Amino acid sequence: MIVRFGFVAMSTLLEKNVSPSRTMTYATFSKLDDREAGLRRLERIAEENLRTTLRLMKHCVGHDVYVYRMTSKIIPLATHDALQGWDPYPALTEAFADIGRYALEKGMRLSFHPDHFCVFSTPRPEVLAKSKEDLNYHVTMLEHMGLDESSAKCNIHVGGAYGDKVVSAERFVQQFGELEPRLRHRVTLENDDKTFTTRETLAAAEAVAVPMVLDIHHHAVNDGGETDASLHGELWPRILRTWTSAGGKPVTVPPKLHVSSPKSEKDPRGHADFVDVAPLLRFLRGIAGSTERLDVMIEAKQKDAALLQLMADMRQLQLEGEGIHVIDGGSIEIR
Repeated sequence: MIVRFGFVAMSTLLEKNVSPSRTMTYATFSKLDDREAGLRRLERIAEENLRTTLRLMKHCVGHDVYVYRMTSKIIPLATHDALQGWDPYPALTEAFADIGRYALEKGMRLSFHPDHFCVFSTPRPEVLAKSKEDLNYHVTMLEHMGLDESSAKCNIHVGGAYGDKVVSAERFVQQFGELEPRLRHRVTLENDDKTFTTRETLAAAEAVAVPMVLDIHHHAVNDGGETDASLHGELWPRILRTWTSAGGKPVTVPPKLHVSSPKSEKDPRGHADFVDVAPLLRFLRGIAGSTERLDVMIEAKQKDAALLQLMADMRQLQLEGEGIHVIDGGSIEIR
């Protein structure tokens, strides 16, 4: 099984001023005398964020890393109510296209993870409307990059329980199912660390025909009473099947896993700076042979530094004869 590793948004190895999330607050924008000049300024900030994203992608490729999650904060104030009607995309066409061309040329897998406000289990119509708007924002960026729905996805959670988890799951299935296909076909669904377990998230993913991303840290702190035998023997094969097609559309990327380590015993849900290799390797060995390829997103505080440290740990295990073959700076083979 070939496993590729990736990281999220920021670099801790490049100089500190390299941020793809530069922004302007609405308070600052609202104080500007010239609204049109303010919009042009927002577009310039967004273009800088896109150019920095491309730089980070080149940094990834320089370390043999081909899995990368982009920040959601590329276009400042993109979904703010006071800026409805603003269309920043014409000014950003070239910068978006450059990212898409580079990703396709290098075979990079790009994704987004809309924040926890993007919830389709909500009972509140106004929250549902904002969730649709937020998902549309992310999908529109992928479309302007020229990345198709078979590979470039937006990862979300089921959402809150709102006092009745069963009813909320049913509401998610209904409300998500009512989205237009161009949005539905861009989504992967991930289990969370407090509410919807792996089994519950998988049932929702199967119901709406989207791939499921398994987060093994979230599963560890919210396992729903599942044993390793049920995770490996029943749930994982079902998760794999969600990646064969989504809504009748073929999926051209490998299944995806999220990995992080607990920050501490007192804060088991928080993310540590680096990744403890032992639990990850234990899981990978448990599913080896189930799929030819797997992509793993590292959600550690030290970002790319955590990925490089994990690869150093893998090289040491290879030397110790642990059945691992390190392919390059960002991928391994589990034999």
